[in-house]
Amino acid sequence: MKYGVYFAYWEQSWETDFSKYIQKASELGFDILEVAALGLINLTDEELKRLHELSVKHNIILTAGIGLPKEYDVSSDVSTTRQKGIDFMKHVLDCMHKAGIDRIGGTVYSYWPVDYNTKMNKESMRRHSIDSIQILADYAQKYNITLLIETLNRFEQILLNDAKEAVDYVNEINRENVKVMLDTFHMNIEEDNIADAIRYTGSHLGHLHIGEANRKVPGKGSLPWEEIGLALNEINYSKYVVMEPFVKMGGQVGEDIKIWRDLSNSATEQQLDAELKDSLQFIKNLFEN
Repeated sequence: MKYGVYFAYWEQSWETDFSKYIQKASELGFDILEVAALGLINLTDEELKRLHELSVKHNIILTAGIGLPKEYDVSSDVSTTRQKGIDFMKHVLDCMHKAGIDRIGGTVYSYWPVDYNTKMNKESMRRHSIDSIQILADYAQKYNITLLIETLNRFEQILLNDAKEAVDYVNEINRENVKVMLDTFHMNIEEDNIADAIRYTGSHLGHLHIGEANRKVPGKGSLPWEEIGLALNEINYSKYVVMEPFVKMGGQVGEDIKIWRDLSNSATEQQLDAELKDSLQFIKNLFEN
């Protein structure tokens, strides 16, 4: 397995200079830095190329995440909205390729966070979503990019809330470059048993986000990390495990993730780094034994 961290652990904006976190991730012992795709789309070709060069220099793999904005909802009943979303995602994939990024996870299949003030038809959304993702998967294939379909909790999305829904969805997509992405934070809300859900997903699992039930770094809460590690080993999972903790209030990140109290206890950046490094060792000790 390779281990990573999401840049927003330190940040309050989805759009930032990702380059400064590449060396930091490497120095802390990670293999991967995950960035926000929304922060790539306004970069020049030269800036995207520079990200790739820096990642190679520091031996860091870049991955991307996204929650599609509502105006780009590829599951919409409105055909013009779906097409707008498909076109937008194609641009995202173009930018990823230039930055040397070969996978993107999150709500690529609908939008985030879902607006429950509007009337929705889950079956209709699902049908439109599958059609859109098949188109995008075929487009992504020319770049050897994998689309990672993330299950989200019921408060943030309607289409895919647990491993079974995600596996059924990916099976219907029927594309080699479309995999399931699980996240322990969301699984803690939706799954009967996190380890069993990992076993059920099996070979469909293409990416795993980890974080405590309160979104702190692994080891600072009550999730069953030893059981999770055993399940990953049982399915012979050897892909990416990316920490996605959110502990800081403020900015667009804090607002979107709904961080309404300082979970970091006013930690300095050095203290945040130390907690992250300790957490990485904690996870490796459990997942690799």
